[in-house]
Amino acid sequence: MSFLSVTGLTRRFGAERVLDGATLAVDEGETLAVLGRSGSGKTTLLRIVAGLDTADPGGPGQAAGSVVLAGRALDGLPPEARGAVYLSQEPLLFPHLDVRGNVGFGLRVQGVPRAEADARVDAMLRELDLAPHAAKRADQLSGGQRQRVAFGRALAVRPRLLLLDEPFGALDAGTRTQMQGLFQRVARAHGITALFVTHDLKEALVVGDRFARIDAGRLVTYATRAAFAADAATGVADEVAFWTSLGEDAP
Repeated sequence: MSFLSVTGLTRRFGAERVLDGATLAVDEGETLAVLGRSGSGKTTLLRIVAGLDTADPGGPGQAAGSVVLAGRALDGLPPEARGAVYLSQEPLLFPHLDVRGNVGFGLRVQGVPRAEADARVDAMLRELDLAPHAAKRADQLSGGQRQRVAFGRALAVRPRLLLLDEPFGALDAGTRTQMQGLFQRVARAHGITALFVTHDLKEALVVGDRFARIDAGRLVTYATRAAFAADAATGVADEVAFWTSLGEDAP
């Protein structure tokens, strides 16, 4: 059984069907990159898994969709009981806390003993290259630093599942590339299981272990990177053709 199983999620807003029977599976320690344009339904998918929104109930003779994490059904559980952390492109740091306080906030909420919490925060600050900024507040940080703080706060509580909604979308190109590399390194070091949604094809290819595509609420998953690349709808072939044509035009 997969670590995360999502089956048959449907969500309508009025007459608009935002999700249409979305189904996926993610193994433990794996990142599934979900590629989709704005309005495709990818954020709604994450919000339902996180418990921030609800899927539609099943119709007559139809089962409702389900979300199962590590063998436990999450349907009906509040967000704080799911073992999942949701991150968006807006870091949403606490302005009255410094970097150390933000990274350790979830540990205090969980009641982790002070000595253990301090040790975990110190380790996270070192791993994310934030130790020199530990006493700074959010308004003293760059966009990339703020996103690293939000990432560290999420990882410090050791979530079973990380849900990333265009987490680097607001960053400049260079910082975004750095954050993609950081995510890869930390995800592998900690065995993170993640759903990472993005509209950026290259970002999906960089961060994903496996891949999916969502369009108008319909989700397609791919068994391999080669299968993802072979589907014309993903845009991989067009990207390759573009760069190949540049090479052909070179003197």
